[in-house]
Amino acid sequence: MTGRASTPPGSGGSGKSPPVSSASAGGRVRLGPAEAAIFETFVVPRYLSLFGDLAIEMLAEGRDAQVVHLHCRTGYPDRGIATRLPGAHVYGCDPSSHALELARAKASTMPGMVADYRLFDAYPVPLPAAAFSHGLTLHPPANVEERARLLSELARLLAPRGQAVIAMPLKGSFQEIGDLLREFSLKHENEDFGKAVDAAVLVRPSVEMFGAELEEAGFNYVDVEVRAHTLKFQSGRDFMEDPTVRLLVLPEVRLNLNVDDPDRGFSYIREAIDKYWSEGTFELTVNVGCASGRRIG
Repeated sequence: MTGRASTPPGSGGSGKSPPVSSASAGGRVRLGPAEAAIFETFVVPRYLSLFGDLAIEMLAEGRDAQVVHLHCRTGYPDRGIATRLPGAHVYGCDPSSHALELARAKASTMPGMVADYRLFDAYPVPLPAAAFSHGLTLHPPANVEERARLLSELARLLAPRGQAVIAMPLKGSFQEIGDLLREFSLKHENEDFGKAVDAAVLVRPSVEMFGAELEEAGFNYVDVEVRAHTLKFQSGRDFMEDPTVRLLVLPEVRLNLNVDDPDRGFSYIREAIDKYWSEGTFELTVNVGCASGRRIG
């Protein structure tokens, strides 16, 4: 395994947070019709593109590529795949029929884009084994067990010498949320909540852990790259109502915390941002990591 990493930056109420969308499984929100449109319009350009751009860079070029895109949501980075792999046939799978409808509509407007989008609720996806030259996933949950199932499915789907590319936030991402939730636990003398926060922070893999997971799943020639970014917010309300936070960040935080009432902590985050950053900008760290591995044999 090799790794090339830019150095991530160091870590240093009454308002209620809006509800976090529809039911989710494994930390993923199942997008409804309005949410799919919001995701494509706001989340993709502001946030998911950080992962998609790096994933496209790491895709190995090749002719007649057969690409499987697990949890493809609205299809992004469909245009990037078509540009990187001209003539590729893309098979996207997602549990949201509304997101897939949008993905199909976009694909129909792309000259030369050959795509097939399919609904699935559980692994294995309705696609044949050892049939794909590339496998792609953006922003899988930090949950170790869920990610292991994903990697196992990618290993099943890829042909010998096929390439898996997975991009996700790595260790140190969203550390500001963890800091504020720890402060909440201390102020309310809630030791169990504080322990849950510490455990949740450890769930997200480091560069080394991420690479080791691919190797354990049967991938070789593993390479991991990471780039540090920040998301900026003008107020607590701006943070809590941001589509990226509602549809991707908080559902995963909620899952990893594994406590009965995380919403009190989320409300505290909103109040704390307004208090501590009333005359400035709240910045959220995102360490964008992307792993590539080859299926051998």
